[in-house]
Amino acid sequence: MKIGVVGVGTMGSGIAQVFAQAGYSCTLVDLSHERAIKGKERIAAACTRLVQKGRMTADQQEEILNNIQPGELNDLQSCSLVIEAIQEDMLTKKALFKSLVQICPPDTLFASNTSALSLTELSADLDRPVIGMHFFNPAPVMQLVEIVSGLGVSSSTIETLMQLVRDIGKTPIQVNEAPGFVVNRILIPMINEAITVLFEGTATAEAIDSAMKLGANHPIGPLSLADLIGNDVVLAIMNVLYEETGDSKYRPCPLLKQMVRARLLGRKTGRGFFDYENK
Repeated sequence: MKIGVVGVGTMGSGIAQVFAQAGYSCTLVDLSHERAIKGKERIAAACTRLVQKGRMTADQQEEILNNIQPGELNDLQSCSLVIEAIQEDMLTKKALFKSLVQICPPDTLFASNTSALSLTELSADLDRPVIGMHFFNPAPVMQLVEIVSGLGVSSSTIETLMQLVRDIGKTPIQVNEAPGFVVNRILIPMINEAITVLFEGTATAEAIDSAMKLGANHPIGPLSLADLIGNDVVLAIMNVLYEETGDSKYRPCPLLKQMVRARLLGRKTGRGFFDYENK
């Protein structure tokens, strides 16, 4: 089974690494072949760090990299499954899948790593449904994958993807389409509430994170987690929850909006609720 991954950002690269590590041949695609090559280089660098820490052998690294081939959209025609991991924007994702319909045969499965968007809407006007395969960051480490079905997805297709997730060493859960699915429906509003506590001046960012780590036994504080996820992604998910439900409890905190407008997105920009530039 050959896997295609579109998007070489943090999630796309991580997903490609997961499949390659499990022995699957993986074609990695982005806006250009050059960017796809850089995506493979990012995976190589991640594997090198694991080798240096003794968590992976040099032979395992070589096998993973041999299983990943940078390519272009047309190279995805031989893939049995194509996973989209591009920016969290409905119109951009729909345009990609419309292009993929012209390239991939009818039996190629389409999946999206979307964090919260409607799979039913994403599938509209296509000749097949798009299924959610929501990995979590960092994909090589996190165990869970949400398999999300919108309208028109057969039970056999869902089971095929559930088994595939098991085969790559992850744990799948089946989710019926709903805003935010399961994890983000619960997690992102909690992060938004932590940002609100900071916005109101109740406590400092450091105190809020310490409170949740020491008082609720969370492995990472909510503001550090927002920085890890990306504050732009947190805002996008909150907007989806608010727009889909109309419930005021999902209104994004004004501070979160300000952070995104200031490009204080977290680890990927060097600054968010905490400073990572000098670490």
